[in-house]
Amino acid sequence: MTTEKKYPKGLLGVKVGMTQVFTSQGEAVPVTVIQTGPCYVLQVIEKAREGYDAVKLGFVSKKPSRVNKPETGLFSKVGSGSFQHVQEIRCQPKELGWDSVGAEIRVGDVFSDGDYVDVSGTSVGKGFQGVVRRFHTKGQPATRGTHEYRRHIGSVGCRKFPGRIFKNKKMPGRMGGASVTLQNLQVVGVNADQNLLLVKGGVPGSKGGLVVIKKAIKRTATV
Repeated sequence: MTTEKKYPKGLLGVKVGMTQVFTSQGEAVPVTVIQTGPCYVLQVIEKAREGYDAVKLGFVSKKPSRVNKPETGLFSKVGSGSFQHVQEIRCQPKELGWDSVGAEIRVGDVFSDGDYVDVSGTSVGKGFQGVVRRFHTKGQPATRGTHEYRRHIGSVGCRKFPGRIFKNKKMPGRMGGASVTLQNLQVVGVNADQNLLLVKGGVPGSKGGLVVIKKAIKRTATV
């Protein structure tokens, strides 16, 4: 017996910034404002032909003069303009009614107040960092002969055995700039007129960064 995996529907968005809203009890709730949509269906990917179901969405208009030839051919078939962000979203297009090329999808068509979402984005890059900041290691003693090595990692192995450093050893290196997903973030508000989504707490990335917002796969909306 095999079960078919269901992928939650989602949209593309741009992180605007953070603010706060107040509940009816006067409690201040920190929220992230995300410009979510409108997204346009550029291509419908069917399982019978491609091996999986998905839609290719376009988001944020772009000047036609800045579009290369392959993208020009794709956008010309749709007739909805040129887009800066193009990305696939795994879903069931026929069940959602997203099987028509050129269809416009707005934030109010997907999300509502009380929903829980999973937000994926690229974390802020922090450059080359040491192990104390990168992995929160303890470091070396502050006294008893320690001089310039208080934030160093210490011993990383033995020269006799294994005579090398194991893979995935926590070492200094590049930090940030990685794909990060935060799960089960609650939707505090939806502004359908301006296509704004208010999500409780912070989301990965800097202001103006692209994020993918999907319905939470582990939690359902509250009533």
